[in-house]
Amino acid sequence: MSWLELLNNLENGSVRAATQDENGDWHANVEVKQGILEAFKNGTNTEFPGGFVDKHNLAPQGFAADAGVRMVPGGTSVRRGAHVAAGTIIMPPAYVNIGAFIDEGTMVDSHVLVGSCAQVGKNVHLSAAVQLGGVLEPIGASPVVVEDDAFIGAGCVIVEGVVVKKGAVLAPGVRLSATIPVYDCVNERVLDKGEPIPQNAIVIPGSRPSSSTWGREQGLSMSCALIVKYRDEKSDASLELEEVLR
Repeated sequence: MSWLELLNNLENGSVRAATQDENGDWHANVEVKQGILEAFKNGTNTEFPGGFVDKHNLAPQGFAADAGVRMVPGGTSVRRGAHVAAGTIIMPPAYVNIGAFIDEGTMVDSHVLVGSCAQVGKNVHLSAAVQLGGVLEPIGASPVVVEDDAFIGAGCVIVEGVVVKKGAVLAPGVRLSATIPVYDCVNERVLDKGEPIPQNAIVIPGSRPSSSTWGREQGLSMSCALIVKYRDEKSDASLELEEVLR
């Protein structure tokens, strides 16, 4: 497949930068990432209207009304090679990078970044200033994944291939990376490194004592995330406003 065919297939959603196996685990699609890098190599810097400069073959997308995507004017850009499904709302300003996948009915609020190859499921809410990290290299590195029906609160940062499973809720300000520990206060365990945020988990920002003796003596603490409960009827009701806003 040529890089041009690849970009077209990424946009129509027939090809994705990551795939989910029968066990629910996500894996990077190495061939897709190689093709994206090939597109960069074949591009030349070109001026676009508004004084922007980018590769000539990676111009921002536009959407026709019948595509079912509502991209509100005011500084948003969806780059070539990204898929945005029908029913998605994008509030300005927001940026969706190459290789990203956003499924049906998702809300992308103001100041959101959906990084390269990040995968976002159906009916997800990405609140204001959410940052989903992107990854093209190393070629085998898995992207950030947010599965169906997750609610990501304002200012959350999710990077380094973290997976947020279906229906999980992240409170505003949660930071998730490969090295930030996640404490499950319900099941009284620490998630293994690289373990996804569990389905329906409700996660809040937390802190833990410094790992060094000197740091503890200074009263220093380090960032972590805390699973404080799992979604029930009461917590679901608090999210019903999302449907009204659609």
